[in-house]
Amino acid sequence: MNDRYKGREYVLIYFFLMIFLIIGDQFIKRIVSFKMQLFQTKEIIKGFLSIYYCTNTGSAFSFLADKSWGIYVLSGISLVVGLVIVYLMVIAARNKMNLISLSLCLIASGAFGNLVDRFTLHYVIDFIRFDFGSYTFPIFNVADICAVIGTILFILIVIFGKDRFDDFWIEVTSIFRRQDNA
Repeated sequence: MNDRYKGREYVLIYFFLMIFLIIGDQFIKRIVSFKMQLFQTKEIIKGFLSIYYCTNTGSAFSFLADKSWGIYVLSGISLVVGLVIVYLMVIAARNKMNLISLSLCLIASGAFGNLVDRFTLHYVIDFIRFDFGSYTFPIFNVADICAVIGTILFILIVIFGKDRFDDFWIEVTSIFRRQDNA
């Protein structure tokens, strides 16, 4: 088989999963924004879990939310980082490194899910709220869940799957070496 087509079915699987997650994230955000008023709460589990519709012009924990230029910086960073992660996902998928591919797919889905909001709305829709007594955990969305689970999975691979990660890193560096020699 031509090396160019190596693992393409795996690449397609992860691309379709990424697109599915982004569309799912956008669909749920739109339902929340159409069915609820801004800052409206619908309790799911009294005093613990609720749907709370709010917007965020910053990133995690509203970082840069108070800066008018923050949305542009965050969008640029998200786009560049997202594209790098997708490229790494393709490398992992072509080499059938499924856990690494999945972790990178989840991270990219989260980055692009929120990036769609930033480009189209100039803010991110958040709506999942957990309260622990008087403490409210930072409100988040499906894209955030994807990014966090993907990041945790990737960290676990690096820590506990050292051989898998080493194989992946060798493949990544060999691609860059081949490009330098070309």
